[in-house]
Amino acid sequence: QVQLVESGGGLVQPGGSLRLSCAASGSMFSINYMGWYRQAPGKQRELVARITRGGSTNYADSVKGRFTISRENFKNTIHLQMNSLKREDTAVYYCNALIQSGSSRVPSDYWGQGTQVTVSS
Repeated sequence: QVQLVESGGGLVQPGGSLRLSCAASGSMFSINYMGWYRQAPGKQRELVARITRGGSTNYADSVKGRFTISRENFKNTIHLQMNSLKREDTAVYYCNALIQSGSSRVPSDYWGQGTQVTVSS
């Protein structure tokens, strides 16, 4: 069974930095992409950043230039370095991945449990 485990959330002052990590574990044949979504209270879940198997990345316009997504291939782990954080970045951040598990012929969507990021003074 595939699992995504996140870490690194917390409380930070505006202008500060945080680094989120997400590790995928279990029986996996391939990982098509991994990324981060976030959901603020009363708002829809939105894509923050994603990195594909080939290394291509894309970001929400609101985080371009401030957030950087990276990966450690051999550890099936991604990181989200968040700099110059703003109050509006406050949300629960969810790791997401499209993974073909060892027991399936088609890839499936997987989600982590979420980690809270609060930007406040």
